[in-house]
Amino acid sequence: MEETIVAGITIFETVAAMREAVGGWHAAGEEVALVPTMGALHEGHIALVTEGRRHARRIIVSIFVNPTQFAPHEDFKKYPRTFDEDCAKLVAAGADAVFFPPVEEMYPAGFATRVLLLGPAAVGLEDRFRPTHFEGVATICCKLFTQSRADYAIFGEKDYQQLKVVTRMAEDLDLGIRVVPLATIREADGLAMSSRNRYLSAEHRALAPALHRVMQDLAARIRNEDPLFQAVADAQNEIITAGFELDYLEARHAETLAPVTALTDGPIRLLLAARIGSTRLIDNIAV
Repeated sequence: MEETIVAGITIFETVAAMREAVGGWHAAGEEVALVPTMGALHEGHIALVTEGRRHARRIIVSIFVNPTQFAPHEDFKKYPRTFDEDCAKLVAAGADAVFFPPVEEMYPAGFATRVLLLGPAAVGLEDRFRPTHFEGVATICCKLFTQSRADYAIFGEKDYQQLKVVTRMAEDLDLGIRVVPLATIREADGLAMSSRNRYLSAEHRALAPALHRVMQDLAARIRNEDPLFQAVADAQNEIITAGFELDYLEARHAETLAPVTALTDGPIRLLLAARIGSTRLIDNIAV
């Protein structure tokens, strides 16, 4: 079946069913926003739906745990899958439909194409630790953008390098969709909302907000024109001393993600990835 109703929301299981609905909406003069997700929805995802409503009359949320963006040692099989709960949340949020394709709909037999990435995808941040990740992200997003024929795609800033990669790709390939960013949604103690936060033990959950605090302090030092190299090094040491395994904490140009050496190099974004226990957390803030 290509289209069903679950928990009061329309579910598209095929590209054809989604395109038929979108064609009808466009014919009626209604714009469409797409919110790409892998499910396990939390308040951050719901905020993306709300943001989409500011731009378009119709909202489609895709739920697809994309195998091509996981390395063999990563958590594809254990990635949380909570489809019924997700649908209930999307009904409450006012989404119009869910695109929930099987793997063979997205990657049919003989599929042999990938999106080659340079620019913000090759700057030595996430790509240094997950070298195949953005290729998988870009490929699935390119497919989702063209499959849905949506007018807008809504992305959170928490995955900041991903946001820049997808934005660049949509512009470079003339995909006819506008990527709209939304500021990171945080818990009350500052921890960036993430589906992976559920993996944190109680002890590690109590420590996790330190990442955001350290970045805030670092941003304040940079704005105060403290020597950039020393300020970043101090923040890195503080995170390691707190018990995290630090992959990176760097100051980068907010648009190109190129390294910066001084506040005058342009708008600065602080980007971080660190592990505690078995959980890897990422975050970023503007300076």
